[in-house]
Parts: sequence; C-alpha cells; structure tokens
Amino acid sequence: MKKVLILGGGFAGVQTAIALQKKGGFEIALVSDRDYLYMYPISIWIPVHMKEFNDVKVPLSDIQKKYPFQVIIDRVNEIHAKEYRVVCENHVLEFDYLVVAFGAAKMQHKGMEHTMSICAKPEMALEIRNKIDDLVKKGSGKIAIGFGGNPKDKSAVRGGPAFELMFNIHNYLKARKLRENFELTFFAPMDEPGARMGKGALAMMDKMFTSYNIGKRFGKKIKEFVSDGVVFEDDSKLGADFTMFIAAGNGPAMLKNSDLPLSEAGFIKIHDSGQVPNFPSVFAIGDVAALEGPEWIAKQGHIAELMGRNAAYNILEIEKGSTKRKGYQEHLNILCVMDTGNGAAFVFRNGTKAFMIPMPIVGHWMKKGWGVYSRLSKTGRFPRLPGL
Repeated sequence: MKKVLILGGGFAGVQTAIALQKKGGFEIALVSDRDYLYMYPISIWIPVHMKEFNDVKVPLSDIQKKYPFQVIIDRVNEIHAKEYRVVCENHVLEFDYLVVAFGAAKMQHKGMEHTMSICAKPEMALEIRNKIDDLVKKGSGKIAIGFGGNPKDKSAVRGGPAFELMFNIHNYLKARKLRENFELTFFAPMDEPGARMGKGALAMMDKMFTSYNIGKRFGKKIKEFVSDGVVFEDDSKLGADFTMFIAAGNGPAMLKNSDLPLSEAGFIKIHDSGQVPNFPSVFAIGDVAALEGPEWIAKQGHIAELMGRNAAYNILEIEKGSTKRKGYQEHLNILCVMDTGNGAAFVFRNGTKAFMIPMPIVGHWMKKGWGVYSRLSKTGRFPRLPGL
C-alpha cells in the first residue's frame, strides 16, 4: 500500500487526507504541530466574545473518527524530496507521495513584538481579547488595525480578517455605549487596501469607514512598530494603545533546508496540478505554494481546500497510469463573507466580474452558519455541499 505523507493540519492538509481516505487504498499520515484544525475565518469573533477558543477548534481526533488517517504531532525541520524522506523534530518519515500543506510564514518588521495578529498562532486571539477587555475596562483608548503586503508575491496578503476585526470591534464598543470614547484607525502601506476585491467593493468599503468613523492611514510604508503605535517611512506616527497587524506571508524558513524549488518569496513552485516541477510525487498546496494568476489573486481557505481535493484526485490518477490532472488556476477567485458583527457583505471576484453585496443582519448569521457547517462536514456529520 502506497504511503501518502501530508505536512500540515490546516484546511489544505485536512482536506487532502479526507479526500484520499474516502477513496481508500493508501496509507495516509498527516503531520501537524497541533492536535486540532483551527478555523481562522471565524476566529475574528474570539476577541469580541462571540466565540470561545474551543468553538474555533476542531480536534483532529474528531475528524479521524470518520476518516481514520494517522496523525503525527510533530514539527517539520527538513524535506529531502529526492530521498523520499522528511525529518521532523521527533521523527524521520518516508513516503511514496508527499503533500506539503503547512501554510506560510510571516514577514517580519522592526518592532513586531509590539503588535498582535489575528492570523498568527491561535492562542494570540485570546491575547487580543484580553487587550480589548483591558481597554473596555479603562473606558477609552486608541486602536490601530492594519495589514501589510509582500512585493515579491502579491497573493500572499491577508487583508480580510483585519477589516472584519475592525468592524467587529466598532460594533462591540457601540453595543457597550463606548464607541465615542475610542479612536479606531485602519492602516496599510498600499494606496488602496482592498483593491483586489474590485473598484465597486473599494468604494463601498470607503463608505463603511466613513459611516463607522474609522480613520485611515494608507499609502505609507511601515518603518517600525513601537509600544505606543506605528511609525511610517516619513517618520509620521499613528498613536495606539493597541496595534493589531497582519503581516504578509512568505516562505517558511525551514524550506531552505529542502531540495524543492522555491519562488523569490520562498514559496514552493508548482504546476497548475499542484505538482512540484521535477518532483512528480510531490505536491504543494495552499499558502505554502507559489500561486500564479491575475494581479488580484489572494490565498484563501477555499482555494487551499480545492487544491487539497485536486492533489488527492491527481495522486489517484497517477496510480492509475492516467495523464488526467485537475488544476487550480481555472477556479481562482476571491470569495468571502466579510463580517461586521451585526451584518456582513458578500464579496466575489473572478476573471470577468467583481462585486460586493451588503447583507445586513442575515450576512452575519450566514457566516456563523458556515462555521457550524464546516465543523460538521469535516467530522463527517454533514455532507460536503458542492462549492463549499
């Protein structure tokens, strides 16, 4: 029986394991540095007390009950693809097929220790909640929220959760009749953060910022973060009692200890099928892969899951001796429900159209419903719906 080794317990890796286990005929092992799947899209509600930390975790053991693949809790140190071998802190693992799916690292800026991120280690969501709680107890404060870009890979940006957290904090403070005591400011180094969603969405976002009385600091590169704010390249400063910053992604440092081809930003180069050039038994999927496509592409969870299903399909076809392959590029789009805490906006963009549709009240419950659906479908208690 062929061994498939999957590195990473996020959406991409878990989806690959589920898809392969459904087909059978493989010995599947998934390596993760934590024993749960963390649902980042709904972690935005932890800081505003809409979700508890455990609500956002799906134990891998719960997924294994329905899809019994092996789980190895360990951290990957080296990949030797030519030798069909992966070196972890506590294991040396061999494979017939390798699927690299452990996500991206984050670009580092001077003074990052003075920031927190909703897209960093899961436990940081609790630290953000504690910081907001402290400011609420104080009764006033300045909150700065932003995200950065990677000039070497424009797909490696994570702006959506920053927008969502800002809007959720606004409504959280408003519900407590404290909003007028707080100064909220959104910052980003690009001139039009969110432009990849389309011009119409950009205009609608600008109206939301005005309506919510959220300040803007756009178009200035970040020089450094300090304990009381953000300093920009022109030495101007945005004062803040709390700074939440989502850094752009880049390739994990440990990939330098691999023999896989890397992009300028340090991501693994792939074909449309997800296969790594010159390594037909190795796939890279999700955030760790160097995606190719139009200027507006962004790495999102649903694309990572699609790539996971494709990897499973393509491995099966290789085993059959078939040349049929499924690719990700024809499916590239931006798709999200951008939550505000009391409503949401549906955002969509592909190669032919781009739009944002406001969904007061119902949009918020749609996103909550997706969270329940995702948990149930991952654990096999509800069938996966096409396109979700």
